[in-house]
Amino acid sequence: MSEKRDCDKESCSAPEVSDFKNALKQFQELVEKTVTQKTKKRLDLSIEDEDEIDYDKFYKTTKTIFGPEIKDHDIKTFFTKINSNPNARTEWCEIFGCFIGENDTISSQLKEENMVFLISEKQQITHAVVKRQDVIKSIVKVPHLDFTVVSSQKGVLTIFNNQGKNQTAINDTAWITGCEFLPQLKCVVAVTERTVIVWDYKSKGSQNNCFIIKPMENALLCVCTVTMSDRLAKDNILMGDDKGYVHLLTLTSDHFGLKQCKGKKESQVQVLDSKTFNFVKRKLHDDWAMKVKYFSELNCFGSCSSDSIHSFVLDDIKRLGDNLPVKEFSVPRGVNAFTYCAKAKVIVTGGKCWGFF
Repeated sequence: MSEKRDCDKESCSAPEVSDFKNALKQFQELVEKTVTQKTKKRLDLSIEDEDEIDYDKFYKTTKTIFGPEIKDHDIKTFFTKINSNPNARTEWCEIFGCFIGENDTISSQLKEENMVFLISEKQQITHAVVKRQDVIKSIVKVPHLDFTVVSSQKGVLTIFNNQGKNQTAINDTAWITGCEFLPQLKCVVAVTERTVIVWDYKSKGSQNNCFIIKPMENALLCVCTVTMSDRLAKDNILMGDDKGYVHLLTLTSDHFGLKQCKGKKESQVQVLDSKTFNFVKRKLHDDWAMKVKYFSELNCFGSCSSDSIHSFVLDDIKRLGDNLPVKEFSVPRGVNAFTYCAKAKVIVTGGKCWGFF
């Protein structure tokens, strides 16, 4: 009887193994096709005759192959990896949230599940709100106020003072892709995939005033502030999205009139309709706008993309509101990062091919 039961068990598990192998084969074909398309796009080769695979199609196909058990953020992480670097090595287990590392020495040392970041090997800053397996997306130093703003991917905004002590934090359910400090309004601004968050960190006690501007048409990937001396009680921010647009948004104190109620300790969250704000946007890239930055020394903004034709744009902020040609540079395989040195008067770009401007 036991032998028969063992045979039955094996016969039942065999189709499951076969189905899983078929699913892996389909997923591998999907990844190979996606990588091929991304590579062709970076080499400016035509893919018009093919059915282009964007994130939405990759997401739906992966769900169809493996079923609803696959987590959304694992699909997003996998797609982001091959989209930003088609030549990157991938393992099928990554779609299930499992990663193969050559050296796990560091991770074995960091036993705190609520780790934010390290000051040194001996001192750690932790916070109970930070979720397990979270990663830091942005670190912004605010010198004149002597603190640092930190945003994590899974929706935590935290402020640390110069002594490394946590002051307050706030959660959001969507992935945070970047954050900045608003010097005029004295608030923290963060962008997620479909929202803009303005956080009044100055709220007393445990009360957090948070304003969420939504919905946004495209997924926001980065944000920066525009420093202008004549802007009193208002801040301008630049944002880049996954369709190659750069947005300009003006935030004023009139937009955020939420007052604190005495004796009310819980957080106050107010959702604001994005249609009530004046967005100025212009499509500058044919791929993701991965970084935006305003250079007050040049009175210009810069934006970059992995797009090989419209790789790096450097021009006056007024160009976002008109159709005049912009100053742009083409770099093979695009630009992933850039910075400006005022002393040397040089802009350095980083990517598959780096250069100076």
